[in-house]
Amino acid sequence: MEAAHNCPATGTAAPGTVTLALAVESPEEMKDLGRRIAGVLAPGDLVMLTGELGAGKTTLTRGLGEGLGVRGAVTSPTFVIARVHPPLGAGPALVHVDAYRLGGGLDEMEDLDLDVSLPESVIVVEWGDGKVEELADDRLRVVIDRAVGDTDDERRTVTLVGIGARWARLAEELAVL
Repeated sequence: MEAAHNCPATGTAAPGTVTLALAVESPEEMKDLGRRIAGVLAPGDLVMLTGELGAGKTTLTRGLGEGLGVRGAVTSPTFVIARVHPPLGAGPALVHVDAYRLGGGLDEMEDLDLDVSLPESVIVVEWGDGKVEELADDRLRVVIDRAVGDTDDERRTVTLVGIGARWARLAEELAVL
């Protein structure tokens, strides 16, 4: 994995926003990145994953699950919408949501009770942009970019965008990922 580097925040970034870009060369490196991100996560954290189909969102979440020490294989929740992985020890549960098939915002996701689960869990939402931001003022947005088209290129650019005061305080920890 290529060393992390800070990216300048865009002119539209809110105060307290931290942006970091990383180059990931393989699925194993993506999973390893997930394990390392898990090291800075805490109960109440919301992680939003964005990227094309096949970009590595679920692979990253597998690494998060390993790093958090949760029970069960982390697989795509596409057809069940959400999976809860309880902790094996004292850490938080991992709630893994796939919002791809959900068209509306938070109202359509209300039945999942994410707001109830959030205080004691880490919630990871694939395809959550425009749907779950209202759950938390502080959140980590992970954007995974890959080459599109007929290619077997496994390289990805992963951009971590920490939004809110919590992530501003963790800027140095994110920088060493």
